[in-house]
Amino acid sequence: MATAWNTWLRVHTPRPRARIRLVCFPHAGGAASAFRDWGALLPAAIEVAVVQYPGRQDRFGDPLPQSVAELAERTAAAVGERLDRPTAFFGHSMGATVAFEAARLLQPRFPTPLVRLFASARKAPADCRPNGLRLDDDEVKELVRRLGGEGAALLENEELSRLVLPVLRHDLRMVESYRHVPGAPLTCPITVIVGKDDSSVTRADAERWSACTMAACRVRELDGGHFYFEKSPRDVMGLLVEGLLSAEAAHA
Repeated sequence: MATAWNTWLRVHTPRPRARIRLVCFPHAGGAASAFRDWGALLPAAIEVAVVQYPGRQDRFGDPLPQSVAELAERTAAAVGERLDRPTAFFGHSMGATVAFEAARLLQPRFPTPLVRLFASARKAPADCRPNGLRLDDDEVKELVRRLGGEGAALLENEELSRLVLPVLRHDLRMVESYRHVPGAPLTCPITVIVGKDDSSVTRADAERWSACTMAACRVRELDGGHFYFEKSPRDVMGLLVEGLLSAEAAHA
């Protein structure tokens, strides 16, 4: 039977007996495949589920959401179908904003199932401002090259570029139009992760996430740029395990 969970989430390494679930939210233009290996790299106590946004890979024909708020609302509804164990969110870049907004929607549940938010390579929601981008092909390609990552190579292939650019441009437009609406802070702790060489998010930017939660907010810097986790995935896994297991213990 088709469910919102089956439509929106991909579990590449199923672990039905895992004690905690990590839900990953990809970056603009990204897909669930960006986190395909994470489940196998993490211990058996953790199951990884990755959000598959509409308009890419096996959801290529699905209609695109028109705003970050809509994307967060539909994702929260899907995740809400399986809040059967302590759950944490990891969002990278645009995904950090989506994860935060989805967490706000799920927070009123009692007791809250959300034990931690990992916000990666993204400014705090209240600091997100439009950059005045035109988002023509050349500007989008230059932006992607500047941020780096494996996805940049896709835009160098003309055929792949024709498939990727429309979705990437759409996501970037959603990011440009996002406006934070003040509200109650989260009650779960936040871990903010930034690459030491990422010029788009500084440590000072990362520390401003502390206003988004009533709990602790910790900033961690890792070697690399905007896509730091592609080069040193095991460093990221160690940080995630530390944050997840400590959050699970506190939740219990």
